[in-house]
Amino acid sequence: MLALGFGFTTWAQQDEIAMRYAETISAEDLKEDLLIIASDSFAGRETGTAGQRMAAAYIANHFKQSGLKVQQQKFDIVKSKTDTSFVIAAGARYEFMEDFYFFPGAPDYTANFTEVVFLGYGIDDSLYSDYKGVDVAGKAIVILNGEPIMRDDNFLLTKSTQPSEWSTKFNKKIAYAESKGVAAVFILDPDAKKNMKNYKFYLTRESTKLAADTKEKDSFMPALYVSEKMAEDLLMGEIKKFEKIAKKIGRKKKPINKTVANNNVDISLSNAVERASSTNVLGYLPGSDLKEEVVVITAHYDHIGIVDGEINNGADDDGSGTVTVLELAEAFAQAKTNGHGPRRSILFMCVSGEEKGLLGSKYYTDNPIYPLENTICNLNIDMVGRVDDKHKKNPDYVYLIGSDKLSTELHALSEEANTTYTQIELDYTYNEPGDPNRFYYRSDHYNFAKNNIPVIFYFNGTHEDYHKPTDTVEKINFDKMEKIGKLVYHTAWKVANRNERLKVDVENDFEN
Repeated sequence: MLALGFGFTTWAQQDEIAMRYAETISAEDLKEDLLIIASDSFAGRETGTAGQRMAAAYIANHFKQSGLKVQQQKFDIVKSKTDTSFVIAAGARYEFMEDFYFFPGAPDYTANFTEVVFLGYGIDDSLYSDYKGVDVAGKAIVILNGEPIMRDDNFLLTKSTQPSEWSTKFNKKIAYAESKGVAAVFILDPDAKKNMKNYKFYLTRESTKLAADTKEKDSFMPALYVSEKMAEDLLMGEIKKFEKIAKKIGRKKKPINKTVANNNVDISLSNAVERASSTNVLGYLPGSDLKEEVVVITAHYDHIGIVDGEINNGADDDGSGTVTVLELAEAFAQAKTNGHGPRRSILFMCVSGEEKGLLGSKYYTDNPIYPLENTICNLNIDMVGRVDDKHKKNPDYVYLIGSDKLSTELHALSEEANTTYTQIELDYTYNEPGDPNRFYYRSDHYNFAKNNIPVIFYFNGTHEDYHKPTDTVEKINFDKMEKIGKLVYHTAWKVANRNERLKVDVENDFEN
């Protein structure tokens, strides 16, 4: 059998060629690059900082030396950090991170309310509704966390010990309240004090957005998590003992609500704002007879920078993915130099802003350098250098996420590449639709998947050093990284050189 694009070589010869260049991906080279990418000199590679720009320059130079067409795609960002923010209720002043908290990213906001509604759990479902018959438009509401639990300890909505999406999707109640015209939501959190202490870093850190996404909305609805004392004052003391009320709702299977008029609640939220910029680093390898079609291989090179005076070098997250992309680029470029380049073009892209909300990959898919309609697939590498507790006895594994979400062909090619060449354990635990970790939505491949582009996310699972200064190079398993790099290589080789473009033959529901 003959194949186009390889000087009429046989499939067996193609396999031999693929293996020859895969062997250039080595543990030694991966370590050499990671010692630089995850060094203190890059200060944790936080988006919009000098350390991130140094890392970008290193990656660009590596791509250039490999013989790729190099480009840095610049994007502007807006950083905001919650400043003085308070709520006045029943004459008492409540302060951000003392009495209430909210997630970073809220704009400056001031408002006064004279009516506040206690709206039970804030649920509107065919089996149970707190909204039925209650006027909430333009008003503030106070709601309970979670959902009603019956006498038999089963959840009312599911009739089982498993909660519904009203509990598991934290934004569902908030989004629904906004759709009903609610002006502000106060969510009672009995563990507010503990959560503010445990999650201080995440609640007080800067919120970073693409400048293009910061246009003012016509309206904004704040959602604040509040202590029980604050909730009582928001309701002028007319509703108390919320735990008792929650139990009563579950036992009676009926909502409890109350509108407190003649109230006087003031909200003031403010931010300190800074503008900056960042870049995605692109290395392009043109293909031969199918060069208009592009395979995109990504990793994010940013990390969380310096926290409480300590550098977070992010050796695994995602220095490991970044240097793997560098090695893949070098292997494919060498194959092309020797006359064995891919039929389709390959774009090696190290993005930034992932830790801020997948910003770099979003900017690229919103402003693609190479048309998305010609983008065949995205292979995304994010954390592949460590071994989690589940695989202590067998470090030769990788979690695959998303391979079958849009294309059964991509999934089959991935399995075939592993069976033929690498023989590592492919663990699909986190690919399950009900995965509570929601990893499918948490790395850069997702912005490609949202555009109906097949993806595979390569991941080693979390570990005790995740987002800590202890995520360092000496804890990396480079032999494992080498094997995963070769798996990505062989998968990309198959996708780039097959006669037919990958079919998108699976429908997948994606979140906004």
